[in-house]
Amino acid sequence: MSTQKQKDPVNHPKHYTFGSIEVIDAIEDWSLNFHLGNVVKYVARAEHKENPIQDLKKALWYLDRDIKRREKQLKPKSK
Repeated sequence: MSTQKQKDPVNHPKHYTFGSIEVIDAIEDWSLNFHLGNVVKYVARAEHKENPIQDLKKALWYLDRDIKRREKQLKPKSK
C-alpha cells in the first residue's frame, strides 16, 4: 500500500485502508444494495473506529431496515 494512499484522509482514511482491499471494492464487486453495503461497511470498519459498538449498532439498523423492506415485498397486496 502506498504512503500517499495512507495519508489521504478524504479518499483513503485510515479506517478504510486496512487489509488488502477497501470495503467499497467488495461491496461493488458483490453488487450489494445500499442497505447491505452499509451493513458490510460498518461491520468491517468497526474495530478500526473509536467506538466499535456504535458502528455495529449502525450495521444492525441497516440490516433490520433491509429485512423489513424484504418482508414488506413478500406480503400479498390486499385488494
